[in-house]
Amino acid sequence: MFHKALYGGSREQNYESVIMQLQALLEGETDRIANLANASALLNQFLDRINWVGFYLYRDGELVLGPFQGLPACVRIPLTRGVCGKSASQRTTIRVANVHEFPGHIACDSASQSEIVVPIVKNGELIGVLDIDSPELNRFDEVDQSYLEKFVERLCTSL
Repeated sequence: MFHKALYGGSREQNYESVIMQLQALLEGETDRIANLANASALLNQFLDRINWVGFYLYRDGELVLGPFQGLPACVRIPLTRGVCGKSASQRTTIRVANVHEFPGHIACDSASQSEIVVPIVKNGELIGVLDIDSPELNRFDEVDQSYLEKFVERLCTSL
């Protein structure tokens, strides 16, 4: 049902298809962890040239590791550290072309070279962040940002 070979259009069309697939996965399911797990698996299957995709959830003033695909990761991230912390505290998407040039970057996987983090905010409250790493420099662009923000917006309706 969700196979990478189905993505044959433009990047924008492919992202739209993934968002429709997300909608189908979320249909009727209210469990937050189940929805985040399926969302991370869907993005891992869809996105190429990445080495980690997952969620950090906001709890008690810090980000705590949630469902993800990839190598084991840092469990807790203060809002004052790293790309995830900055994105969460500023509630804005952050794209980093070279993580080694980002002050305070937290290196959970030494293979990561670039990163995008999208905050998850529902009804004005921070829920967490979507974090995606790539082993390539400058992997993420404006198209990725725009559609990943739409992906998170759709995901928020089921969290």
